[in-house]
Amino acid sequence: MKRAVLLHNIKITLFLLTSATLLSSVFFVLSHNSANVAILYVLATMLVAQNTAGYAPGIAAAFLSVIFINFVFTYPYLELNFTLDGYPVTFLGMVIIASLTSTLTTHLKEQTRILKEREHMLIEAEKEKMRANLLRAISHDLRTPLTGIIGSAESYLEQESALSGDAKAKLVENISEDAQWLLHMVENLLSVTRINDQTACVKTTLEPLEEVVSSALQRFRKRLPDAVVHARIPDQLLMIPMDATLIEQVLINLLENAVYHSGSQMPVDLQVSVEKNQACFHIRDYGTGLDPEAMDSLFDGYASTRNHSSDSHKGMGIGLSICKTIINAHHGQIFAKNHPDGAEFTFILPLGELTYESETDSSDH
Repeated sequence: MKRAVLLHNIKITLFLLTSATLLSSVFFVLSHNSANVAILYVLATMLVAQNTAGYAPGIAAAFLSVIFINFVFTYPYLELNFTLDGYPVTFLGMVIIASLTSTLTTHLKEQTRILKEREHMLIEAEKEKMRANLLRAISHDLRTPLTGIIGSAESYLEQESALSGDAKAKLVENISEDAQWLLHMVENLLSVTRINDQTACVKTTLEPLEEVVSSALQRFRKRLPDAVVHARIPDQLLMIPMDATLIEQVLINLLENAVYHSGSQMPVDLQVSVEKNQACFHIRDYGTGLDPEAMDSLFDGYASTRNHSSDSHKGMGIGLSICKTIINAHHGQIFAKNHPDGAEFTFILPLGELTYESETDSSDH
């Protein structure tokens, strides 16, 4: 490592001083003025100090610069004359410049290194928290449907001859529902693999809002054909930087959550608006609302509602935990609150430099 740094310092120093010498020669031949030569060597010394490690390269560059100016560009030419007036001052000035530049650069490099380490630690902490939340959610939300499938299958096999046709159909229906919910959970887990493990971010592209919402609603209807969603989105074309697949997953999770946990047959409202160069997605239900005591841990992977039951698909944990992970990867925000008639989930995505004019109603879905 030290050898690599040393070689890097030598290469940078030689390259910059050689470049300064060549440029100085051109300027000197054209103008016969050594003032420009001194400026070029001062710049070269500053660049050496800035782009190398430690103080030695900058000081060495300062010393060599004074030697070159004295030997090549000062009369008598091609001779060293250390008795010239101002020579000690010139050398001292070059050394001071190199030392100050090296000090400043070293300080900035150290600050940059510390900031990068802190950023890396924050990313690692967030990733570790995400893993812990997902594992906690998986252990909670996947155990019950698996138990239900095993229990229904065992009942069917052990009591097949004694069960009526309706009872058999009910057991098969229970198995199918639990299997569908497990598939949904697997899709949620697979969606997280799209998030970069090093940066905890996603690769975003500009996507039309209307298409993303429409696709999410189509997928949602396949899961819950009887559910009614009233969608209200901006009438004009709005392009949002996002990973469309992941944002669709967030919308589906929140819509399903609203249907399962509202305890109401009322339609769910989905509204998208633009506020302060941000796209705000609001999913509102009209049911029992959220338990205030669970608000702080709502997105941690083991949330519950006032309407929570022992059925696995009544649990919000893994879905909300993944929603938060996805929105964080988009540099957005997600939160929940109660309103007088139920609960409302909101997530916000930045629009970058995009602008938007006004909002109008779209047709109900």
